[in-house]
Amino acid sequence: MKNKLYYLIAFVSLAGFTCSCDYLDKMPDDELTFEMVFNNKTHTEEWLAGIYSAIPRNYMNMLRNYDIYADDYSPNSGWEAYGWDGIGKIKGNWSASSAWEGKYWEELPKRIRAAYLFIDNVKPLPEEGLSPEEVTRMKAECQFLIAYFYYLMVNTYGAIPLQVGAVDIHTPVDQLLLEQLPYDKAINWVDSMLVDAAERLPAVYNDNNKYGRATSVMCYAVRARMLLFAASPLVNGNQRPQYVSYTNAKGEPIFNSEYDAKKWERAAKACEELITLAHKNEHALYTELLSDGTIDPFMSYMNMSFADYNTNKEILFGRGASDRGDWYEHNKHATPFGLGGNGGLGVTQSLVDAFFMDNGLSPVLGYEADGKPILNPETQGYYRETGFSADDDIRPTRWFEAQGGEKNSDTNPVTNAGTFNMYCHREPRFYISVLYNEEWLRVGKRPADFFANGKDNVVRHDSPETGYLLRKRVHPDTDIINGSSPDRPPILYRLGEAYLNYAEALNEWQPDAKKSEILLYLNKIRERAGIPQYGTGSGQIAVPADQAAMREAIYRERRVEMNCEFAVRFDDIRRWDKVEYFLNGDFYGMNRNGTVHGSTAIIPTHFYVRKPYITRGFTWKNSWFPIRQEEIDRNPYLRQVPGW
Repeated sequence: MKNKLYYLIAFVSLAGFTCSCDYLDKMPDDELTFEMVFNNKTHTEEWLAGIYSAIPRNYMNMLRNYDIYADDYSPNSGWEAYGWDGIGKIKGNWSASSAWEGKYWEELPKRIRAAYLFIDNVKPLPEEGLSPEEVTRMKAECQFLIAYFYYLMVNTYGAIPLQVGAVDIHTPVDQLLLEQLPYDKAINWVDSMLVDAAERLPAVYNDNNKYGRATSVMCYAVRARMLLFAASPLVNGNQRPQYVSYTNAKGEPIFNSEYDAKKWERAAKACEELITLAHKNEHALYTELLSDGTIDPFMSYMNMSFADYNTNKEILFGRGASDRGDWYEHNKHATPFGLGGNGGLGVTQSLVDAFFMDNGLSPVLGYEADGKPILNPETQGYYRETGFSADDDIRPTRWFEAQGGEKNSDTNPVTNAGTFNMYCHREPRFYISVLYNEEWLRVGKRPADFFANGKDNVVRHDSPETGYLLRKRVHPDTDIINGSSPDRPPILYRLGEAYLNYAEALNEWQPDAKKSEILLYLNKIRERAGIPQYGTGSGQIAVPADQAAMREAIYRERRVEMNCEFAVRFDDIRRWDKVEYFLNGDFYGMNRNGTVHGSTAIIPTHFYVRKPYITRGFTWKNSWFPIRQEEIDRNPYLRQVPGW
């Protein structure tokens, strides 16, 4: 009876998650005793799969409850009535009593406990083909999962209780209630767990059926991202009084308020170790070539999101299955209303502004207090916010989404005559990421119509408030009316991010001594993107003059390269301690109430004019998520995150 009760406690902790036919998403579905589970290979694998299924991969859930907090996505505010409560949160309607559907605090400890129980009870079953070697590897997988889940929690809340090992069910309740661990101690513990697990895990699997299971590369990827955050201004020398005075129940400071340059060194070395391991195992930036052997930046950046793990070696941490329904919903939300979509998953004007020109320079350097853009004098005359193009822009690419494009041609139009000048002469990543008004819709065989009361803007919840829809990671063959929505691999970490993480860490650690290496990895990203690299050679642009200028260049590159990808931008804003700077105040788009193809600001019917559409209300406290008040009430040793 004891063993059955012990198992049922663990089983209940795994309940409530959707199963699929994929190994990593299966879990036990019967009331079994511990002996029945770990004396049977299938049930053992199902237990392990149940732990894996807590890895965030439901992109719609993450989009609604994490990604949209940043300044790249912009869902229609009318969706708040349809369960997108994150929209209310970004407007400032968030308290410690608010529900958060990400549910890390509630759900991840259950999976962590299940992983500890697995480690304690799994055993070889030679007669069923479960070898001692595989059991050792499975235990290491569980160690990775424990570390990864604790990383997600500490990255979200800053201060968490950390349980080492499974607790016996007979342990008194008061001994189960733990105080929060100081941030650096939690980071160090997770770090050691990841390094130890990596030593017992393969870098890759030869069996495709095991793709998505933990590898040493995944361990080092999580570690590098975590240590970059831990070295950043939010938690490295932050002198905000609320953080300095924040302690746990023992009176220990949660955050170290003294700046430590060695944290950047540690982050840089972790990034270097990841890149070295990745390169050793043939990981590389995903590229597609034109007939002359040169990189096609449009197809490379676009299909980086769609090519599966057999051909896309940029993926460092991916999931083994794609939930078609989830991708279908994502694509439907970003498909124009007139093509059968929900049509309101937009992007912000500030993201549009962030993309470089095709000459590699930024057109917008910042904003005045009234929201007016500060234009780069080096792009004046080349970048304009009035008027429309006279000719098609023809470039060497097989991307054929503009009108007149041909699938098998090495040259295609990127923009057509009559395109608003703001969108002309932009870098390839812009066109892959953003769907703007009057851009050609190949599937619909017509231009997008985001004018007020147009085919794709009925001025309600199923239209873009900003005048833009998301294009990145929405497959160009998506045809909602006819039920076509191609799958794509769930990617949690890719090599492009690793390069940018490394460049940033090096610039903070040794900006002068490591400048050539910083430029090497920054330029790898720009080369694939099809824009001029930094340097002194022909066709290159000036190298940033000092550490501050290089930091700004890296920040700008991250904003563009990693846009709308698994909350990277929101975590960047948080760790830079810039939440109030970027995520508070009026947000802009085009004039969604405009009905006329014009760009004159004083004419209210002109569409191509900047207009505020929402006022966001994040402050410094939103650098961390609040611990639900019910959790505080349940555990007297918990201390609420500052500001909440």
